[in-house]
Amino acid sequence: MKYIGAHVSASGGVELAPVNAHQIGATAFALFTKNQRQWVSKPLTEESIAKFKANCEQYGFRPEFILPHDSYLINLGHPEEEALMKSRAAFVDEMQRCEQLGLKLLNFHPGSHLKQISVEESLALVAESINIALEQTTGVTAVIENTAGQGSNLGHEFWHLKYIIDRVTDKSRVGVCLDTCHTFTAGYDLLSDYDGVFNAFAEVVGFEYLRGMHINDSKKELGSRVDRHDSIGKGFLGFPFFERLMKDERFDNMPLILETIDETLWAEEIAWLKEQAQ
Repeated sequence: MKYIGAHVSASGGVELAPVNAHQIGATAFALFTKNQRQWVSKPLTEESIAKFKANCEQYGFRPEFILPHDSYLINLGHPEEEALMKSRAAFVDEMQRCEQLGLKLLNFHPGSHLKQISVEESLALVAESINIALEQTTGVTAVIENTAGQGSNLGHEFWHLKYIIDRVTDKSRVGVCLDTCHTFTAGYDLLSDYDGVFNAFAEVVGFEYLRGMHINDSKKELGSRVDRHDSIGKGFLGFPFFERLMKDERFDNMPLILETIDETLWAEEIAWLKEQAQ
């Protein structure tokens, strides 16, 4: 079964995210558990935690189909010690927030080498950062999102993901989220070589590590290395690609999350994607 939703607002409190997801017909959702553009936020209150769990239960959202996203400020592969320590502390806080909310996944961008160290050195720092966070938390899996490869960002090649996973001590608590837009603009031809791309992912990383997907069309062309999402069917990927994806059983039983650019279309997009999955 396909579990489809969107990255919904948690403005006013995390407890409102499941309500917002229910209102657009979602069966999965993503959220920020804190302000994604601030390093430090107030702790979650017991009231918010209890209401979040109650609302998830009321609307039928199970923890394995909720894919929270960490702050955009965090760079777990940062080449400078002070900034790396700041990112690691913030990431541990994000993991602990998920733990408090009873969630099982935390999606994050692997980071950037900032052209100061090698790709491999930065990827090794990401893995070390994950190990530190896993040691300080329980029950939450660190989910690495592949990227479009803008600038010095890591994670746009499948071997980057594998390199990190290989260096994580507890492999039961590390996973991957594939973003369709990022995959395409990173240079993987999902249109002309759909089977080849996912066979390559299976060979290099392994579907056993896939914990979720971001379902986005792309404003930019194949291999552009530019991260610009578009609404389903309105970008370079187009409706036929998403029809095929929704019928692919390899993507059953995981959160499939829209981050498309027009949230007024989310209910319509979710309904259309569900229809393709039947």
